[in-house]
Amino acid sequence: MSKPEKVAILGLGAMGAYFASRFLPVPGLTTTIIAGDPRFAQLQESGIRVNGEDFIVPLTHPDEVTDPADLIVVALKYQHLPGALQDLKNLVGEQTTIISVMNGLDSEKQIGDLYGINRVLYTISVGIDAVREGGTVTYTNPGKQIFGEANNAQISERVKKVQNLFLRAGIPYETPPDMIRTLWWKFMINVGMNQTSAILRAPYGVFQKSGDAQQMMEALMREVITLAQAEGINLDEQALADWYPILHSLSPKGKTSMLQDVEAGRKTEVEIFGGKVLDLSEKYNIPTPVNQTLVQAIKVLEQYPFSL
Repeated sequence: MSKPEKVAILGLGAMGAYFASRFLPVPGLTTTIIAGDPRFAQLQESGIRVNGEDFIVPLTHPDEVTDPADLIVVALKYQHLPGALQDLKNLVGEQTTIISVMNGLDSEKQIGDLYGINRVLYTISVGIDAVREGGTVTYTNPGKQIFGEANNAQISERVKKVQNLFLRAGIPYETPPDMIRTLWWKFMINVGMNQTSAILRAPYGVFQKSGDAQQMMEALMREVITLAQAEGINLDEQALADWYPILHSLSPKGKTSMLQDVEAGRKTEVEIFGGKVLDLSEKYNIPTPVNQTLVQAIKVLEQYPFSL
């Protein structure tokens, strides 16, 4: 009898908890959360709650020698990735596929540099409106996981394997022909939506109704489009239009991850959003004044989170 397939999740914020809640009930699937000290003891005691349902989460300590996972889902904040990558070492084997649902353009390369880029599939999450408050995560729209190899003209066996796991877990997914363009499209959304929402302290409902908020968001996004074209990526005004149906599908009370970070007084991911834009701006000598302004403003919010 063959062993059950195994899924391991690194990171148990809003996204990690969502994946755990989908995979844990699947028959014939072993799901575990990778957690070191002191997080291991906290989760062992409290578990997680997703949409009002409590889950006891099986845990794997990074030092535990265990069978490799078939799929590893990395769902961390970018600043935690370098220090946490070694936590995967006992779970990576020949058959292991790794997906990163992290924001930004660079996490796949960081993971691939350590464990082999052949094991990594490019992945973005769109349309999920998950919000975490303490150990509780809620969402009204599960969105979609868009993933694959860089080029998916022919669907690889590795991609088919993950598609099957998502199908069994009821996780909506899509595999586009050009995954690199899709990564840049999501980067454009994050740069515009996350940073504007953080500055305005505005949930999705504001952007669904306010033309002024939309114009501010689009100004940031257009700077990304210009840089993408300099990189040879096929982004244009249609990329903006493609975002609005997703925006209007989200809960009006839902909040971006950056807004949640600002409200909680946590470090934001501004370096991989506007900070990355500024790096590319310098590389191509293309001005990005709107991102320059918002990066500075968000850094002020990080320094003085409760006084403004």
